[in-house]
Amino acid sequence: MSISHAPPVTEEPDISPVSVSDLDLQPLVPASSRRTRVPRWLRRATGPVLLLLLRQLLSGTGALPPDVLASPGRIARVGGDMLADGSLPAAMGTSLQRVAGGLLLGLVVGTGLALLAGLFRIGEDLVDAPVQMLRTVPFVGLIPLFIIWFGIGEAPKVAIITLGVTFPLYLNVYAGIRGVDAQLIEAGESLGLSRWGLVRHVVLPGALPGAMTGLRYSLGIAWLALVFAEQVNADSGIGFLMVQARDFLRTDVIVVCLVVYAFLGLLADFIVRSLERVLLQWRPTFTGR
Repeated sequence: MSISHAPPVTEEPDISPVSVSDLDLQPLVPASSRRTRVPRWLRRATGPVLLLLLRQLLSGTGALPPDVLASPGRIARVGGDMLADGSLPAAMGTSLQRVAGGLLLGLVVGTGLALLAGLFRIGEDLVDAPVQMLRTVPFVGLIPLFIIWFGIGEAPKVAIITLGVTFPLYLNVYAGIRGVDAQLIEAGESLGLSRWGLVRHVVLPGALPGAMTGLRYSLGIAWLALVFAEQVNADSGIGFLMVQARDFLRTDVIVVCLVVYAFLGLLADFIVRSLERVLLQWRPTFTGR
């Protein structure tokens, strides 16, 4: 006699619809966002503040004598006095005029030469080699020649700044033009763009990031050139105040002038970076994590 075995009966799982509200959903948060957020301006200010505290500590303990380098407190008091008597604002105005004049001339000369050498092969043959030779000559060494050519007025000072601004701007604009993707040029030609249309809509926008980088370098060199220019036969400006302070061994005044140079350079760099954010909105970039 055979015994038949019935198949085991399995219970089907209870699959009932579950609403989204019944689920405990956890939002996905990037790992870079899980850290405690500290304002960026506070992070950027931490380093300088720590340096100032260290300077004040060294000066207060006598490890850094005042005749070697004045304390931050002394520098702040001297800076306030120079602001109150009007000597520092007048010097800043004179220095800004010199930098503005040299920067404007350097922008015109450097950008013009870069466009000529970058857009035309004959321009490259005529312009690039002389520029590459001249840029290796220290512009500070040309100060005696500028004094002989232009006298001891404002012209040699502006000429030194112009020369310092021209070369980094030329190099970056030229590299930006020649770094434009050739496939973009072919695409523009296939769309029927003329030569001027290619330059306007493809080449110049592609070279703009390099131009902005060159402008930032040029601004830094402009302030460096101003330091040398204002220490040669100058009767006004921040450099003139530094020369006077050197003659009287006033390290506090020298540091005040250096701080002014640093803040003016930082302000100029901030302006250029703001221009980059406006003019280069089309270019997505990595901003750090």
